[in-house]
Amino acid sequence: MTNEASTDRKQRKTFEGVVVSDKMQKTRIVQVSRLVRHPFYQKVIKKSSKFSVHDETNSSHEGDVVEIMSTRPLSKTKRWRLVRVVKVAPRVDADKVGAA
Repeated sequence: MTNEASTDRKQRKTFEGVVVSDKMQKTRIVQVSRLVRHPFYQKVIKKSSKFSVHDETNSSHEGDVVEIMSTRPLSKTKRWRLVRVVKVAPRVDADKVGAA
């Protein structure tokens, strides 16, 4: 019975995006960009959306490329959770930033 219930559930949406903010605990802001064609002018336009994402282990940092998946509402704005870190961005030390 439980196997049948899990297979009947719809496939959850997944996106890849870049972490633009990691200032909150267990929450990241991820920007997802996509290309869409304008319905009248037929020009390809780059559109982006920002999502509040739940990161239970605080494993992602600003600049990382991550995969996110839709989930049940976790708070007022969080409806996405982190699946995995696809690409880790190079880290910059605070000492080097202050010296430049």
